[in-house]
Amino acid sequence: MTPRGKRFAIAAGIVGAVGIAAALVLNAFNSNLVFFYSPSQVAAKEAPAGRTFRLGGLVEQGSVKRDGVTVRFTVTDMVRAIPVRYEGILPDLFKEGKGVVAQGQVGGDGVFVAREVLAKHDENYMPPEASAALKRAAAASQVGVPR
Repeated sequence: MTPRGKRFAIAAGIVGAVGIAAALVLNAFNSNLVFFYSPSQVAAKEAPAGRTFRLGGLVEQGSVKRDGVTVRFTVTDMVRAIPVRYEGILPDLFKEGKGVVAQGQVGGDGVFVAREVLAKHDENYMPPEASAALKRAAAASQVGVPR
């Protein structure tokens, strides 16, 4: 093989290796993306089926039911509500009427099965996505309401 051919083979090998590495990194990144959805979006089937995502909103008043370590509650954006099931210890700040973000998947029965539940950390904080979803839901519920 000529020196020019050797350089070409080495360059082609490096480009191929970088391409494979980039493909592996992008695949790992794509499989670890977790998107946020409101209860209205989940009810409208906008959330991915069979894939992990975050559900955010408010814990509906009177919806928390505890059975050992299994907790059932409802997350609402004031327009739609989605039932949630979680097995584990809830954060200390988890309360009815307060903001919550749950990460998991919707089961075949329509219940969101959470693997992680996050409660807001103080009275003023709410994830920007949850806040925006609640504002959109409130605006949508005001449409057609006479003032």
